[in-house]
Amino acid sequence: MRWQGQTVGEQDVDALPGLESTGGLVRSVTTPEFQGMTFHEVLAKSALNHVPGSSAMPFDWTVNPYRGCSHACVYCFARKTHEYLDLDAGADFDSQIVVKVNVGEVLRRELARPSWRREPVALGTNTDPYQRAEGRYRLMPEIIDALASQGTPFSILTKGTLLRRDLPLLMDAATSVPVRLAMSIAVPDETLRHLLEPGAPSFSARLETVRAATAAGFSVTVFLMPIVPHLTDSPEALDDALARIAAAGGRRVVFGAMHLRPGAKQWFWQWLERERPDLVPVYRGLYPGASVSAPEGYRTMLAARVRPLLRRHRLGGGVEEDAETRPSRPGPVMRTTPSKATAPTLF
Repeated sequence: MRWQGQTVGEQDVDALPGLESTGGLVRSVTTPEFQGMTFHEVLAKSALNHVPGSSAMPFDWTVNPYRGCSHACVYCFARKTHEYLDLDAGADFDSQIVVKVNVGEVLRRELARPSWRREPVALGTNTDPYQRAEGRYRLMPEIIDALASQGTPFSILTKGTLLRRDLPLLMDAATSVPVRLAMSIAVPDETLRHLLEPGAPSFSARLETVRAATAAGFSVTVFLMPIVPHLTDSPEALDDALARIAAAGGRRVVFGAMHLRPGAKQWFWQWLERERPDLVPVYRGLYPGASVSAPEGYRTMLAARVRPLLRRHRLGGGVEEDAETRPSRPGPVMRTTPSKATAPTLF
């Protein structure tokens, strides 16, 4: 493995924001509880990561406590980042997980600096902070406390039901800073979901997390993403998904067709050839060559299909590229309007 980018004082200039320097390797751990997985515990030099202005990412600051993800979603855009460690973007991304064991401590020091302007921080922008390992490492409670105690607004995007463990902490944090929660819920058919997201919680389990967060006072945005062409994009499947999201208390839905970035594209292609070879010619037409996004015609069709369903189920939101506003560049994906109530605002 090429671990120099993991060494204190070293920078990996090719890494995504937040992944340039994750510190020195402490130990690698295997356990029967996570069969087939290895956790590489590292000491991070930095926790708070600034996203360059030239980046297309719709946020300025991130914290990423993990690298790699046991959710094992075959379409995950972050897969290629594992190649910076001489690990592959396929099976290694799913099973070789880097854990920044001191991330909360480092974050607390960084937020205490006089130069910190208390700008919003996004979590879950690369790999999921509530993947299964969080149940063992418990990094998020300290991260949440550090952000709230230093008056820093933050947002969390996750597929993980472990979010429910931290709802009391998030409620306390929301009495002093804006807290925004979003749940990614993409595949309502459980058989297909298990093939596409084999390590992630079920659709219904994620809906229960939305329900619990809503009961705790949060207005939860649901990311119905990615919508997978010819697999999850039928009117019936979309109508069922949105009906269940609305029934669980979701208020706003952001939807979009699947992106296939380098690393993810090759892994998804292998999956498609193995599980649905009949769709390979269709996908070669939708995502030819180095293309990342579905063609404009498909995205237009999808928007025309979903928007009436949003209205039917009285859900706000809209298509990914249209539902975001930002003064400096497109974003932020979890933007909401603050409540004018005198009680603490929960987003």
